Amino acid sequence: MRRLRDMLRGAVQGGHYPGGHLPSEAELMASHRASRATVREALALLRAEGLIERTQGIGTHTAVKPVKTSLPEAHGVIKPARNSLLNQRMRPRELDRSIVPAPATVAGRLGVAAATPCLRLEYLALHDEEPIAVATNYVLFPEAGLLLDTPFVSDWYRLLDDAGVELSDSEFIFDGELADAPLASVLAVREGAPLILMEQLIYDHAGRPFDLAFIHTRGERFRFVSRGHKELS
Repeated sequence: MRRLRDMLRGAVQGGHYPGGHLPSEAELMASHRASRATVREALALLRAEGLIERTQGIGTHTAVKPVKTSLPEAHGVIKPARNSLLNQRMRPRELDRSIVPAPATVAGRLGVAAATPCLRLEYLALHDEEPIAVATNYVLFPEAGLLLDTPFVSDWYRLLDDAGVELSDSEFIFDGELADAPLASVLAVREGAPLILMEQLIYDHAGRPFDLAFIHTRGERFRFVSRGHKELS
């Protein structure tokens, strides 16, 4: 049942069902050589995750359409594709933009003394007016000074570009977590829903980290795509 659930989830989130309509239970039983009980259990799990819905007389269809972003685009190191989420398809809702003393853990990651002044910029990322992520950035000066009054109109990299802030390297740490009550409220999900947790460090051209971000992304609304190429010797 777990294997079937994983295959169906991948197909649902990958948009592999024409028109978003899933095959019937009988078709899934035949194509996956599974029992009716196994198919029903797998579908029940996907319904519990909010990925599919069943409508009487119509059948089962996808309830979400995740957005896809390539990892180099998410890092901000390449120009986003025309249909990329990071090509002005997002709208931010600012939650906080203020100068604060850097907390000790943040200061340690950025390589500065605790309580060093920094810009805390927290925002909710909206796609089609639906919240998909909430991010809290801690930005050191002098970059913080450039960002302080720059209008935030789309995604984080557009903001950096509009402010004249250049980056060199971008580093992600990915983790998974379940939404607690505060996160569930701000992201409009149920408590316990799966989230992707990302910690990001952004560096300037001298190799100095100037931005540390904590990003909570809805796991059922966002997919990262990465493809590696091995050179033949």
